[in-house]
Amino acid sequence: MRPHLSMIVSDVARTAAFYTKVFGQPPQKQTNDYVKFDLKKPAFNFVCMSSHRQNISEVSHLGIEVDSAEQLQDWKSLLSKNEIETRDEMSVDCCYAHQDKIWFSDPDGNEWEVFYVKNQLDVPKEKTNTVCDPKMGCCT
Repeated sequence: MRPHLSMIVSDVARTAAFYTKVFGQPPQKQTNDYVKFDLKKPAFNFVCMSSHRQNISEVSHLGIEVDSAEQLQDWKSLLSKNEIETRDEMSVDCCYAHQDKIWFSDPDGNEWEVFYVKNQLDVPKEKTNTVCDPKMGCCT
């Protein structure tokens, strides 16, 4: 099983070059208005396309959960090597978990987090709704 995400982007060529750096491999398919990354690690079918009928995709943020602190550092090294600016959040309590994270943005401003959950935290009984927004701080 692999998740699939298809996003509308403003510039497919620029987006393809950016995500080639992020994932450390070229796309499986690319045209002037379509790019597909068929990734095995992380298991992810990721497509970006242009469209004159739709607005650029808007999401809160996207994420990749890794299994260890070492894998998080591997991601940080890959992004740094490819000159992608990152922002660290280490040992934070966010979304009811204690985590280490690195954040980066794609060419259209979509925020990505690569994160390692150190341990889960309890959800307080009085808390019924949570907004996680990387631009405003987590779990506001």
